[in-house]
Amino acid sequence: MIKKAFQIGVVAALMAAVNLAWAAGTELRGVHVSATPTGTQVTLDLTSATSQRLFTLDHPQRAVIDLGNTRLGGNVRLPLGTGVVSGFRVGTQPGGTLRVVMQLRSLAPTRSVWLQTPGSSGRQLVVTLGDASAALPAAAPAPMEIDTTPKIIRAAHAPVDSGRDVVVAVDAGHGGQDPGAIGHGGTREKDVVLAIARALAERINGEPGMRAVLTRDRDEFLVLRDRIGRARLAKADMFVSIHADSIANRDVSGASVYVLSEHGASNEAARWLADRENAADLMGGVKLDDKDKQLASVLLDLSQTANISASMTAAQRVIGSLDAVGQVRKAQVQQAGFVVLKSPDIPSMLVETAYISNPEEEVSLRNTRHQAALADAVFAGLRGYFQANPPVGTRYAQAHRATVASVLAAPAP
Repeated sequence: MIKKAFQIGVVAALMAAVNLAWAAGTELRGVHVSATPTGTQVTLDLTSATSQRLFTLDHPQRAVIDLGNTRLGGNVRLPLGTGVVSGFRVGTQPGGTLRVVMQLRSLAPTRSVWLQTPGSSGRQLVVTLGDASAALPAAAPAPMEIDTTPKIIRAAHAPVDSGRDVVVAVDAGHGGQDPGAIGHGGTREKDVVLAIARALAERINGEPGMRAVLTRDRDEFLVLRDRIGRARLAKADMFVSIHADSIANRDVSGASVYVLSEHGASNEAARWLADRENAADLMGGVKLDDKDKQLASVLLDLSQTANISASMTAAQRVIGSLDAVGQVRKAQVQQAGFVVLKSPDIPSMLVETAYISNPEEEVSLRNTRHQAALADAVFAGLRGYFQANPPVGTRYAQAHRATVASVLAAPAP
């Protein structure tokens, strides 16, 4: 009898614990939306991961996310629509399900991926609406009741001759609880680099054939590999991380640009090969998980070698442009093992725009006109690189072919 009573007590305690955990549940703390090159990206900030079901409906057109055992936070404000999303609604469903409805201007393929919320135990559910070729399997029916589960999104560039835009991921360093370097006048690196990144993105978006994607457009902390992840999600052709350097010697000044070092590439290759069963495809759809180790190593090495070479060429153009704006501390491209440069297939550079530890440059970094001048210089370098080295399938590639054809067709003098 005592044993039975003890067992009943244990079961009751376990049930109480389960009920308590269920009562705690997950909280939706924020909804953010931004336009992407292929559609619209919606990010849901949650206190923890939970079951989710994503599907689309028509009459009217909607994308719906059902979040199991989730409640709406008290301070959540729904954003205005952008891109294919015209508006948002949130409501509760039976059984503790929270339903987020995105009203659509047109039906679009949907996909989702879970990310760790930087600096906390929370999670982000990132939903992308658009790009049917990447979101749906070849034999999928029209996008009705598409049910996605948390997974890594496999990226692939647009097909040849699609005339797509060149995509540049612009990364403002630091953010949130990480202020970066702080000048003697109190200027925080995270603030000035976000302003420069926004100006650069605006400049890129104003150029026909180019499109910018900001890894962060607010005072948000991101772990370094999430920055790379967002660039991969956007299928970026180039990754540019904006920073402001600092050193104890206040007299040191000038800009510099970094790309990945060979040692950093080797370390990253080892990481990719160790995790290749779960790794995203290389750009262009080259898979590693179905290759033997030796072949996968060769393919990855080829990708990294080409990537570093492209990064060096683009970075040298950016240095040349920055030299017209102010002092360049290091006229040659520098190489380092910075994590944000470690994508094996996206050319990447880190731009130290100035030394925030230098009093004069700290003042300049706060000046909106100087911020715009720095953004213009970086943009000019990037545009020059893509004009000379257009990615396959882009409008730049089409223009390059037309130029070559006209030169070849011109009569001899």
